[in-house]
This record gives sequence, C-alpha cells and structure tokens, in this order.
Amino acid sequence: MLDTPRPRTRSGGRSARRAARSAPVFDMLPGLERNIPVCEVMDGSQVERIHNASMDILENVGVQFRDPIALEDWKRIGAKVVGELVYLDRALVMDLISTIPADFTYNARDPKKNVRLGGKHSIFVPMTGAPFLRDLDDVRRNPTLDDLAMFHKLAHMSPALHSSAHHIVEPYDHPISQRHLQITYSSMKYSDKTFMGMTTSPKNAEDVMDMCAILFGDDFIENNPVTTGNCNGNSPLVWDETMLGAMRAFCKRNQPVLCSPFVLGGANTPASVAASVAQLNAEALSALAYTQVIRRGAPAIYGHYLSTVSMKSGAPMAGTPEISLMNFMIGQMARFYDVPWRTSNTLGGAKTFDAQAGYESATTLSAVIHAGANYIWHSAGWNEAGMHCSVAKFIVDTEQCAMAYRMAQGPNWDDFDAALAAVPDVGPGGHYLGHPHTQDNFQTAFFMPELFDNNSIEQWVAEGSVETTERALNRARKLLQDYEEPKLDIAKDEELRDYIARREREIPASDELNQEY
Repeated sequence: MLDTPRPRTRSGGRSARRAARSAPVFDMLPGLERNIPVCEVMDGSQVERIHNASMDILENVGVQFRDPIALEDWKRIGAKVVGELVYLDRALVMDLISTIPADFTYNARDPKKNVRLGGKHSIFVPMTGAPFLRDLDDVRRNPTLDDLAMFHKLAHMSPALHSSAHHIVEPYDHPISQRHLQITYSSMKYSDKTFMGMTTSPKNAEDVMDMCAILFGDDFIENNPVTTGNCNGNSPLVWDETMLGAMRAFCKRNQPVLCSPFVLGGANTPASVAASVAQLNAEALSALAYTQVIRRGAPAIYGHYLSTVSMKSGAPMAGTPEISLMNFMIGQMARFYDVPWRTSNTLGGAKTFDAQAGYESATTLSAVIHAGANYIWHSAGWNEAGMHCSVAKFIVDTEQCAMAYRMAQGPNWDDFDAALAAVPDVGPGGHYLGHPHTQDNFQTAFFMPELFDNNSIEQWVAEGSVETTERALNRARKLLQDYEEPKLDIAKDEELRDYIARREREIPASDELNQEY
C-alpha cells in the first residue's frame, strides 16, 4: 500500500526562513547620515588662527598657477598677478567660496542609488590609481582592463560603497593616451552607482564630460551632479596646467571637483601639524575659489591627500596620530567655510594584507568618521602606499565601512521600550537567547561580520584553519559568481561605444597622456 502524502499546510517553514536570512544581499546602503558628534580638537580661536594664517599665505606668499588661462581669469576679476604668482585678497576668497553649495545630490544611473553629500551626509568610495594589484590568488602583478572590471563589479556588489570610482587599478593593456575612455566606460557599464571621472588631462576630462552627457543627457548634467573629478595640487602652493584645465572642463559642465592638495607632512609642508593644516587650507581655498571664477555656484569639494613622511627614510606613512589630528582639524575648517570635504580612508603602507595593514586602516577609518568627512575616498583596497589594490583587503575594507556606517548612525531607540520589557520576563539569572524580542531582532541588533571568525579554535581548525586573507578571497570569488550586470540602455550603450571608437581613431595610441587630441 502506498503512503498517502500529507497535505502541506504552510510554505517553507523554518528552513525557508533560514534560507532567506542567509541569502546574500547586495542592495546599496543609502548615503550615510551621520548621527554621532564630530571630534573637534580646536576651539574657536584656534580655527580663526588657522584661517588667518592661511589668508596671510594667500595674500603675502601667493599661489603659483602654472596656466595662462587661469592667470587671465584671475586678472579679469581683479586679483593681483605677478608672473605666475597669484596673490588672493581674503575678501575676494571669502566672496568666491560663499557660492559653493553646502550640499548637493549625486545622481546615479539607477535613481534609487542617488546619494546626498555635505553636512551630515557622507559616502564611501573605493581606492583608485593603483599601478599593481594583488589578485584573486593574492599574486602581485600588473592589472588589465578585465581586472578593473572585476573591481567595478565588486564595488557594485558591496552595500557600503556608494560609487564605482574610476581607475581603481591601471589597465596596462590599453594605451595611456586612450585609457581614460575604457576606464570611464567600465565605471558606467559594470555598476549603476555614481562614479568618478578621469582628470588626467583637460582633453581627457572633456571626453568624460561628453560620455556623461551621452549617458544622462546634456540638459540633465547641466543641473545635476553625476560624477566627480579630482584635481591634485603640487604642494607647496602650486596648481598646474593639467589639473586646472581638467577643473575647467568639469566646472563648466556643473560637475563637482575635489580640490586636493597632496600633503606629505614634513616634506612638502612644514614639520608641524598645525602649520601643515594652515598651508593645506590655503592651497585648498585657492582652488575652491578658482572653481567659482570658472562658474559661480558650481559644486566643489574641499579635498586633500594626507600623509606624514618618515624622517628615517622619506617614505610616506599611513595611520599615524598626526594624520588623524589633521583630519579632525581639516573637518573643522571645512565646516567653518560651510563646504563639503573629502578625505582618504583605510590607507595602509603594508606590502601584504597583514596586521600592519589592518591597524593602519582601522585607525584612519575611525578618525575620518569622527572627523565628519563627506566624500570618503580610498575606502577599499589601498595598500603599499597606494601602489597596489588588494582584492582581499578590498573585500574586508568594504565590511569595515559597513561597520563604520552602523556606528555613525548612532544608537537606535526605536525598540527601546520593547527591549526593556524583556528584562522582567527574563529576570535575574536567566538569558535572552530564547526570548521573542531576541528572536525578532537578532539579525539587526548587533553587526555580525562575515569576514572575521569568532568561533572557538577547535571549530576554526575543524573548518580548515582559514585565515582572513583566504576567507576574503573566497568571498570575492563568490561575489563574482553571483554578479548580475545592471544593463545599460541599448541605445546609450551603442552611442557610448561609437564615441569611444571615434575618439580612439582620433587620439594616437601612445604611452603619453592625451594633451592635444
């Protein structure tokens, strides 16, 4: 006699709920709205002291603008120009920076991934510019365009990252003169988050603007930020023709730029935290002011790259206490001027993903969160002073950013009364593991890292003694297996490809930046 199957009274049950809980979630976290106090290490008189010192530098030392167009622009609005030196009156500087928006919204290809920047609103952005990578086998080598696509896919699938950036690694299998086109297309194709735009030459920046216009529409980008350019200063007190030309390309199209002095404390700034900040502040303000000479009201971001220099070797260092102090101070200065600001995150000087890399990165991450940074760049992958992007570190860094995101949101009071009601239920000597409130909230009450092992050593050994690097690489492989491309609109994709093909015909393939075509 055959058994009669029992009718199913419910779908799935406990096993289905368990499977749903363990299913991977790749949804991007909304832009971070910080709800914890900022760390301010200066009182009001010290902020004024830095401000006045910076203004004295601008008025009496001057800033070198190595660009004839910029020099004519400054002359046109009445600045004192002597040769390539521009002397900026403090009233002029303050008038110009007063028109920089205090906050704005980045528009992504997927509107659900738009993010606000400025004030209490922050975003995490992965590292860029690495000439090497440590790959899925933890081998250090030259990157290719496929490696760049891999990182853009990982950025797309990392909930705490709000951008796909641009050249996370340098694709050596494409000519330098044409590389910016493929980098921009990769940023657009493999993720629908906001991205960065190449500023390696003015012509390259114009190409990026054209590609953004294809993707979003000319009229749209005229009124809506969709990408970010970075313009590095040459400390001390120099802005060059390449960066200023790229800045004009972005600002004229109403797209934000990071005005970023490149600080090597003790080498290109004084060997003093406070004096370094005063010089950096002057450099950043001179560039921020110039963005408003180009176009009043254009969004711009107070930027910097911070490092201190080893007095033993001259090598840049990461994670030092002075870098944290400078971040706290620069945060105060940016808020004094009411402009959004950028800093660098999870930086490491270690050659492998070891304890040094972890300590340096954690120190910097904590500082930039408590400093109130808005555009939190280099948030995943950076190691060896930026010489390589590590896949393993990239994955762990993104989880660290998710943990920092949770902390910066501040305590959640929504379930306070319900949770407190569990105390008399359990009473002295009991435990909460089986209580209904715990059962309802165990997934969200406390952050549970996936990449750290908190089990007993016996269980860890039984499961293969897998250490953090291997665990992170396994996670990366799984993410790439699960990746689903957010398809571009077919017509826009064809137009982008046609544009790239035309520009590659027009720009000679060479190992030099495209400055002419």
